[in-house]
Amino acid sequence: MTRLPDRARKAISGSGPPTAPFALRARPSPVDAGTARSALGLALRIGESMMAVGASAADVTATVLRVAAGYGLTDCQVDITFTSLTISYDPDDVPPLMLMRIVRPRGLDYTRLQGITDLAAEIKTAGLGLEEAHRQLDDVLSAPHPYRRSIHALGWSGVAACVAFLLGGGWLVALVAAVTTAAIEQTIRALDRRGLPMFFQQVAGAAVATGAAVLLVVWEVDVRTSLVVAAGIVVLLAGLSFVGAAEDAISGFPVTAAARAFEVLTLTTGIVVGIAAVLDLAQRAQVPLRVLDPGTAGVPFVVTLAAAAGMAGAWALASHARPAAIGVATAAGALAWTTASASAAFGAGPAVASGAAAIVAGFCGEALTDRLRIPPLLVAVCSIVPLLPGLTIYRGLFAVVVEADVAGGVNALVGAAAIGLALAAGVVLGRYFGRPLGSSRDRFDRRVRRHATSSD
Repeated sequence: MTRLPDRARKAISGSGPPTAPFALRARPSPVDAGTARSALGLALRIGESMMAVGASAADVTATVLRVAAGYGLTDCQVDITFTSLTISYDPDDVPPLMLMRIVRPRGLDYTRLQGITDLAAEIKTAGLGLEEAHRQLDDVLSAPHPYRRSIHALGWSGVAACVAFLLGGGWLVALVAAVTTAAIEQTIRALDRRGLPMFFQQVAGAAVATGAAVLLVVWEVDVRTSLVVAAGIVVLLAGLSFVGAAEDAISGFPVTAAARAFEVLTLTTGIVVGIAAVLDLAQRAQVPLRVLDPGTAGVPFVVTLAAAAGMAGAWALASHARPAAIGVATAAGALAWTTASASAAFGAGPAVASGAAAIVAGFCGEALTDRLRIPPLLVAVCSIVPLLPGLTIYRGLFAVVVEADVAGGVNALVGAAAIGLALAAGVVLGRYFGRPLGSSRDRFDRRVRRHATSSD
């Protein structure tokens, strides 16, 4: 037998604490090759489904590992790269297995996401059979949406109408904003059916919102057009994965986070291009557009609170949430708005106040998710929708394109970016604080953080 050098033996037998285990030797598989293949296939399908409906990389990885462990496969490796999901299993007594799926996003669907999460929990706790688990997953993925198409579209219009009230507009502004957003939603849906890339869909949606404001000025309708545009921008912004990008970056998935962040940047640029193009055309046509500061100071707090709660509930409705989940989202929106208003009353700036509200929302979502059977993502995302800086973005672009105030416009856009980052980081921090320390879920989350360092 070859003896190790003295220096190597001293290093191995040192008196310090043991290092964290890594590069562990493969162990025998507790199940046969066929069962292992079916279990990996089930875990992969669950992970793909979660990614398609908007779950973060950390949540997907943790769920995939839980499902695999439920069938005895505790040495799996998971790799996520934003558009693909790979899972591998390499025991020392059967041939290694590696499966991969390409993920195609389907949009936020909280009812489907909750069904997938419930199935994963049942596999872990009740020992569900593989064939039965596959069948139940088929049922979840093929189930119809809980609402008809018209009700779903009504949710988007409700978000825009509540934005108008939140910013100090009246009933007429809210009605115009709702109708304009309905037109935006129909335009984007029609372009999506024809396969147009999402960037151009965002351009078209922003152009419809700004074009409606231009037409209102031309027709001399007594409406605060800036609020109509701001409502449309909030609806377009709310669909972007700010929270997912920040959570992936903080949780140790830099590749996926970079891809999500670049997607957010690209689609936000589409909004900027659409607004700037219409504003430039309106300026050349000498249409007297202007941006008025929102009159929120004169709006009673009860009205803004109701509008914020309505925005959160309408967004949950538009994202296919169940009635009970819509109620929770409405309450979360009211809580987030109250927190932000209280922080502002104590002198906090917009970014700090928004971050504080996001921390509370993330904490509540994570702490209540197991009791209420509602995805934490629903509470987090819906509650921060009222805080998205739609009017700030429009004001910054208006200053650059129409008023030629580049410095003022850039300052406004930087402020909007700061608010967006504060919201995303606050949600992630709140979810971290809300996790039940010491539970099996928390132990899996720690394993995921170690796993992500090497797999992304």
